[in-house]
Amino acid sequence: MSRRKTERLLNLVICLLATRRPLSAEQIRQAVPGYDRDGDEAFQRMFERDKNELREIGIPIDVVRDPWEDEPGYRIERESYELPEITLEPDEAAVLGLAAQVWQRASLAEAASGALLKLRAGGVATDQPVGTGALELRVDTRDPAFPALWDAVRDRRVVRFDYRGAGSESVRSRTVEPWGVVSRRGRWYLAGFDRDRNAPRAFRLSRISGQVTTVGRAGAVEVPPGVDLKAMVGFPDEPAEERVAVVRVRQGACEGLRQLARAVHAGTDGWDEAELAFTDPERLAGWMASLGADVEVVEPPDAREAVMRRLKGAMA
Repeated sequence: MSRRKTERLLNLVICLLATRRPLSAEQIRQAVPGYDRDGDEAFQRMFERDKNELREIGIPIDVVRDPWEDEPGYRIERESYELPEITLEPDEAAVLGLAAQVWQRASLAEAASGALLKLRAGGVATDQPVGTGALELRVDTRDPAFPALWDAVRDRRVVRFDYRGAGSESVRSRTVEPWGVVSRRGRWYLAGFDRDRNAPRAFRLSRISGQVTTVGRAGAVEVPPGVDLKAMVGFPDEPAEERVAVVRVRQGACEGLRQLARAVHAGTDGWDEAELAFTDPERLAGWMASLGADVEVVEPPDAREAVMRRLKGAMA
């Protein structure tokens, strides 16, 4: 199934779940991205195929006929669609929560959010809010290689990419059997079997240059039983020492940062001063750089320099 079709079907499901009243075909055409660029006949054929495909995979689309309306309406009853109550152990819930947060950087997350925004802009009331709150924990997956490697691990396909080793300016092609993608202290790593070195290796995603390509068929990679991905990446036995960063915050801005700060001191000239606990300067730098001109890291020096590197890289 193509990415465009996958996004369209997802948008259609979100649309029919979120609405409080049945929607006509024309309303769906205007609200769902992927339909609005087609002519009348092409839309009708595509809409019928999409409804049939969703019903085949078990998604119940109800047809509601209102005697006061010329056209039937469509919706998905939440009671028929939702799963029964599921009980999870705390560790299982934590793993599922982390996996869901990864989608904050995935292409379908943007499509889902855009569908709800378009519905509201068109005057269609929705049961679910577009956002989940002022504060939101996210997994940082800005490395360009992440989506391709995530898919390769899922599909168990060999990958090939150009890689720059630590402390070296030379770039070499590597062919790897991917076993997993893991995060350590704000950085993402690929763990797997390096065919060029004939040994297990870990690769930092930020050092991958250019495109990641797949080699061979899906299902060709076998992950050894009992492999410890964390050990391959070099997770420390003890947590990193917690430190405190002093950050200048523009008054009236960055409410989320203020709530997470250990302390916020009123300042002058339109700025306050906040104290933030952190363990990894690079992870802190990614957060601070995303807030733009509303923050300025004062100390420690390594955290301040990490932010400056991020901003200079964005300018370049």
